[in-house]
Amino acid sequence: MYSKTIISGLLLSVTFSVNTWAHDHETKTLAQIVSSDFRQDKNISRDKYRHPLETLTFFNIKPSDTVIELWPGGGWYAEVLAPYLAQEGQYVAGNFDTKPEDETLRQGYRATKGRLFEAWLKEHSAHVGKASTVTFDPPTHYALGSDASVDTVLTFRNLHNWAMKGFLEPVFESTFNVLKPGGIFGIVEHRAKPGMTAKTGYMDEAKVIALAEKVGFTLVAKSDVNANSKDTKDYPKGVWSLPPRLVLEEVDKSKYLAIGESDRMTLKFVKNIQ
Repeated sequence: MYSKTIISGLLLSVTFSVNTWAHDHETKTLAQIVSSDFRQDKNISRDKYRHPLETLTFFNIKPSDTVIELWPGGGWYAEVLAPYLAQEGQYVAGNFDTKPEDETLRQGYRATKGRLFEAWLKEHSAHVGKASTVTFDPPTHYALGSDASVDTVLTFRNLHNWAMKGFLEPVFESTFNVLKPGGIFGIVEHRAKPGMTAKTGYMDEAKVIALAEKVGFTLVAKSDVNANSKDTKDYPKGVWSLPPRLVLEEVDKSKYLAIGESDRMTLKFVKNIQ
């Protein structure tokens, strides 16, 4: 027979363990996620340019949402979004094709980057829950999932890549199709001066809005949370002259560091309710 003291101790231990598990797995606020030690220091250091808390609040991301992020790259925003959605929602990355048939492409930048991202999700499953990927790699893979199945689609600094290849309109169409009626399409992109081309890495805000509206979206709000008045947008290597790329390396490095990251449009569209 166990003594009352031992039984009480066992019950206390079990209760403590259950309460600890519940605390560790409860849905955290966006502010808690942004300030958590799960995020890498190198990513946190860019918050002053990218404002993740303010940006995601502007897009009205809720912890119960299903959210697709197009081309997450190295996972800067995934590090915030995936844990935030882990308990009640679903994070889905529109990721590069990791296994293209062409062997050259399989060893290339995009496929390699995509595999690294998939490995990151697997390694951090305790934090990101059931986060998953869907192959989204224009021009061969546009479909993002079943029609009207997603609450929000987000893209950060990617539009110029698709525009340079002539893929932007079908990307917007795929986004429109996968969103539920009333769903949000959130865009952050380097903002051009009139007359600049996508080859500079900057995009004309008015043209982005016009294209989204052509596809069927309605612009509901703009934010200057990611604006940067220091960005003169007249650099030898376009937006990539600025941090974090600094492609000119030591040439005028102090100048570009003083400017900081680019001036960015932040746009929130809604899929019209039919």
